[in-house]
Amino acid sequence: MSDKCWYDEVAFPALLRLGRNAYATVIGAALADAGCDDIPRNGIYVIGAIARMGAPLGQIVKDLRVSKQAAGQLVDTLVLRGYLERAVDADDRRRLTLSLTERGLAAAAASRAAAERLDAELADRIGPIYVGHARAVLGALVAIDHAKLADRADSEVSN
Repeated sequence: MSDKCWYDEVAFPALLRLGRNAYATVIGAALADAGCDDIPRNGIYVIGAIARMGAPLGQIVKDLRVSKQAAGQLVDTLVLRGYLERAVDADDRRRLTLSLTERGLAAAAASRAAAERLDAELADRIGPIYVGHARAVLGALVAIDHAKLADRADSEVSN
């Protein structure tokens, strides 16, 4: 009998996609229950990034890897649907700031709670040490990606 599990034969990128689906399912259901089922694709990422860190839109766009135009359309949609407010930056009138509305805060809370429930289920299934290892692996992948992006940007500037 083999000690291999089904996931030992699946490519890592495919496992990442399939694992992401588990979060998308529970977060989507939680958002629907909260009356926030009209959030567009990538919208909850924007809402969550603003809720967690007050992340500037430029960083969010870099992380999403979408064009500035696509990011602008996403923000416009989130503003129109009542999740975000746009205001002129008091320190630099050329810049706009984004903040969450009550509805945006509710969506962020519903999303976070759903992710935490799935995190707890995962820890119950495999143990918190393995969840910590998975976080370390994913963090390392993000660091590798950021380093490669920085290297690519440096080489484009020097050319």
